[in-house]
Amino acid sequence: EVQLVESGGGLVQPGGSLRLSCVASGFTDDDYPIGWIRQAPGKEREGVSCITDTDGATYYADSVKGRFTMSRDLGKKTVYLRIDDLKPEDTGVYYCVAEGLIYYNRGYYCDDWHSWGQGIQVNVSS
Repeated sequence: EVQLVESGGGLVQPGGSLRLSCVASGFTDDDYPIGWIRQAPGKEREGVSCITDTDGATYYADSVKGRFTMSRDLGKKTVYLRIDDLKPEDTGVYYCVAEGLIYYNRGYYCDDWHSWGQGIQVNVSS
């Protein structure tokens, strides 16, 4: 059974940082794109980052470039999302996702995710 388990969320003050983790299990190999999606209150889900399976390249949504850093530790079967200079608009539920597809439209992005974690809440507030 494929599982994605997120951790590291919580309440953070604006300007602070946090690191989300996602442990993947049940996959037969490591050859799949993996990423993070977030959903802010009252808004649609937004893909924020992904790492491809082909060359390990990392892509970010324009809205988070420069503040979000995604990394992958294949040995620990874990991906991380570090968020710096947190803003209130970063508040939402963050989902770890895997087994998606890579698209190109004025830049690469990942979508159509097959596997989802349960999501973890991030609140940015003073």
